[in-house]
Amino acid sequence: MAASRKASVVDLDVCPSHCDEPTAPLEALQDRLSGREAHVDAAELFRLLGDPTRLAILHALLEAGELCVCDLARVAGVAENVVSQAMRLLRAADVVRTRRDGRRIHYRLADAHVRMLLDLSADHVRHQVMVSDATGPIADPGVEGGRRVG
Repeated sequence: MAASRKASVVDLDVCPSHCDEPTAPLEALQDRLSGREAHVDAAELFRLLGDPTRLAILHALLEAGELCVCDLARVAGVAENVVSQAMRLLRAADVVRTRRDGRRIHYRLADAHVRMLLDLSADHVRHQVMVSDATGPIADPGVEGGRRVG
């Protein structure tokens, strides 16, 4: 039973034969997307944002506006050297900026794009939780009763 079910799932992932025929829109899209350094840069940004400690630090900056390493360490619940290492990586990726005040360095989010990414990720997570709470397991809105609709 399990083997036949798995085979039917795999069959759904196979494109019909007409997908082998090149089309002008697909070729144009492929030309625009091939070899784009922006994909590598975006993947690196998402890798940086994928660390829970760095994300907690960034959310602290989103809420507070500007904080020093010792305050970030306290808020994130990690050692100062962990925050310093995270800030070095985030600063190199232009995700945060600094302001010196004597010997102390204050960090802030680099720009509105970073704030938007953090806001959107938090909205997305809240949305997933709301959908899950309302319907049980997270549901695909295009599927009803196990069958694709629309």
